[in-house]
Amino acid sequence: MLSRREILKRSLQGAALLSFGNVVPGFLARTAQAAETGKDNILIVIEMTGGNDGLNMAIPYADDLYHKARPTLHFTKDQVVRVDDKIGLNPSMRSLDRLIQRGELSVVLGVGYPNPDRSHFESMDIWQMADPKRKVQTGWLGRAVPNLPAQKEGGVAAMHIGQNRAPVALVGSSGAAVSVNERHPFKVELGGGNEDSHKARRKLLEDLSKPADAADNDLLDFVSRRQVQTLGAADRVQDALRGVNVNPEFGPNGRVFSSLQGKLGLITQLIQRGFGTRVFYVSLDGFDTHSNQNQMQPELLRQVADGITNLIEQLRANGDDKRVRVMTFSEFGRRVQENGSKGTDHGAASSLLVAGAGLKAGAATEHPSLKDLDEGDLKYNTDFRRVYATLLDHWLGVDSQVVLNGKFEPLPALMQKSS
Repeated sequence: MLSRREILKRSLQGAALLSFGNVVPGFLARTAQAAETGKDNILIVIEMTGGNDGLNMAIPYADDLYHKARPTLHFTKDQVVRVDDKIGLNPSMRSLDRLIQRGELSVVLGVGYPNPDRSHFESMDIWQMADPKRKVQTGWLGRAVPNLPAQKEGGVAAMHIGQNRAPVALVGSSGAAVSVNERHPFKVELGGGNEDSHKARRKLLEDLSKPADAADNDLLDFVSRRQVQTLGAADRVQDALRGVNVNPEFGPNGRVFSSLQGKLGLITQLIQRGFGTRVFYVSLDGFDTHSNQNQMQPELLRQVADGITNLIEQLRANGDDKRVRVMTFSEFGRRVQENGSKGTDHGAASSLLVAGAGLKAGAATEHPSLKDLDEGDLKYNTDFRRVYATLLDHWLGVDSQVVLNGKFEPLPALMQKSS
């Protein structure tokens, strides 16, 4: 005779139900809501895909060598958004001046890792796995989110929002992360067959959602309650979509996935509604600027700056901005010397931004020397894992040594200031 475990397993396999975006019975949503607190610190990661030129994002405008290396691409003291006496942001990032004035933006300069790789795919994997030697097969956030203090009971610990598949950074989260995009509309789909079949499958899911008794403990080996709760949160995402003026069915006309502003707008709605997700991940492509860089990069940087500023400004209304950190990153920077096509080629060290209340504003680290280069590239002075370690230990409350497989000194500028 088949065990109950085997019956359930075969039934679920036949119905093909446990696919993100396909099943959202109301009872599962109630389970998810019960696990959410909505008051914990949140990290939002913005991937700037393609190799952002950090030298023209965080600009050493006071250094003559910068202007000599960039005869057509440079920006002057009068053009930049001033951070301090040496560094300024790209003029297109003017909206971030509000955060600078309030002390809510930190610029991390010279970020990189040993023996840099200039391949988009290899270097992106290194950043997302947090392992320059690429010995692990999981992402740094995937290793972190199951250990978040408020997520040990389940729920949607991390969410990727975008048109592409979930990033490597979230791999290994054991059902604690979901990827939301227009290809997976959130609505009830209980497979084919007649109404009786639908009712039977719904009853099966209801049975699975109940706490297991002593005789059914083996069921937990097959279906984790975390995954059940993750699926159950789907209709709340759909409800939030209505609040950002997009197609709630994630159709082709929905703007939420076609722009960074739309994706960050959805995140804003979810945070304001106390959704409970602790880590959000979005990306913006187009930073591979081999030619005509000043026709491309400024618009991309404007989207990043406006998206971050609008998110924080909207969250200020009810104080949610105080529990949000936004971090940008890219797989590598660009060469110091511009090329003959008024662009820049693949480089090494770059810069990134961290935004939110309670930071030490301004430059978090020193800018690398423009005189002492490594085959035309900036030398890194800050291992990117120090940024990760600081955010893990001092913001998310997760042991960074466990996640990063080693100890990395925190960056004081990114640590929460005492109130």
